[in-house]
Amino acid sequence: MSMKIEKTKNANELKLSFVIEAVKFDEAIKKVYEKSARYFNIPGFRKGKAPMAIVEKTYGTQIFYEDAFNEVVPDIYEKELKENNIDAVSKPDLSIDQMEKGKDLKFTAIVQIKPEVKLEKYKGIEIKKIEYNVSDKDIEHELGHMAEKNARVVNVEGRPVEKGDITVIDFEGSVDGVKFEGGKAEGHELEIGSNAFIPGFEDQIIGMKVEEEKDVKVKFPDDYFSEDLKGKDAVFKVKLHEIKKKELPKIDDEFAKDASEFDTLKELKNSIKEKLEEENKSRAKFETEEEVVKAVCKDVKIDIPSGMIDTEIDNMVKEVESRLNYQGMNMEMYLNMIGKTMTEFRKEAEEQARDSVKTRLVLEAIIKEEKIEPSEEKVNDRLKEMAKIYGQSEEDLKKNENFMEFIKSNLAQEEVVDFLVKNAKIK
Repeated sequence: MSMKIEKTKNANELKLSFVIEAVKFDEAIKKVYEKSARYFNIPGFRKGKAPMAIVEKTYGTQIFYEDAFNEVVPDIYEKELKENNIDAVSKPDLSIDQMEKGKDLKFTAIVQIKPEVKLEKYKGIEIKKIEYNVSDKDIEHELGHMAEKNARVVNVEGRPVEKGDITVIDFEGSVDGVKFEGGKAEGHELEIGSNAFIPGFEDQIIGMKVEEEKDVKVKFPDDYFSEDLKGKDAVFKVKLHEIKKKELPKIDDEFAKDASEFDTLKELKNSIKEKLEEENKSRAKFETEEEVVKAVCKDVKIDIPSGMIDTEIDNMVKEVESRLNYQGMNMEMYLNMIGKTMTEFRKEAEEQARDSVKTRLVLEAIIKEEKIEPSEEKVNDRLKEMAKIYGQSEEDLKKNENFMEFIKSNLAQEEVVDFLVKNAKIK
């Protein structure tokens, strides 16, 4: 087995020329035949019992070539990359020069590699101090949320619907006299002013009286998720059954006792203030880190290979798909809703992906430059956390080399960000 390494005309790209001995390729062909023999049904032989020579004669000598290539090449390819310290960041673009039984297997692989990073100044970066203070208004806002959660809902009689009321309605929609799917409901609760319905719908409910019926005329937005309805005029036949409203509790000591573990409103306010201060500290810390990292990366020029961008976009798509699954949706439904194709979605994600890759490369370069390595104690602490999350033993997770590298890499990323913030000039 031999491999020749050449640079191509493109930056951060290598041409790898492989020669695998004929005997290894022939062994792979035989192995593939043994795995797939049971699928061949040739007259004169019991199914799966035809000799390899007969199978090749019947179906052609090349029948096993592709599978044999996939049998023998991946392990050799990965081994050569590792031994030659080639940090590939893209799938190989393969070109087969010779693939024939009894002859050496010859092929080339064009692969992109991780680019070199020439660091600019990363110590003494100047940024403005970020901090958020808790005001009385913030505390009152939190108390208002708590009051909303503890509000009673009471029936309203003797007056028409007002903004803020909760209505119970039946409705049925149609476009050009034709009813459409999802346009009908009975006993539906709708809070007027919540903007839960199509623009203009809730406003026309204001002024209605109990048991009144009304035609509500609206227009579906041009960016509405349904292709059949976007931009269309519609009529909803609406019948009002009930009017309700929220009755907010008085915010006093009694409210504090009912809505929290505190006996007085003063104690509750102090607790809210402490909670908001902690949230503000976390927010300021996160934004400070973001600003420092952004400033460090700003002037660094990196020729980022397209393969790294594509991989980052792939990961972004997987993240979106994961979030959508929790909401009972899939990517196709989401793309229809936002009116975009997957190609358009990926194109729009390019800039964010490029920034993410650049940031990662710069931080990795600083980690290397500053010889940042998480301590064994920190690695073990993180391992314990991850074991609880995944419901596995620490011993089992330790056996997974890739997982351990993932933990160490994440910790190093956190430590390098702390290092940059500590060495920044925050005014």
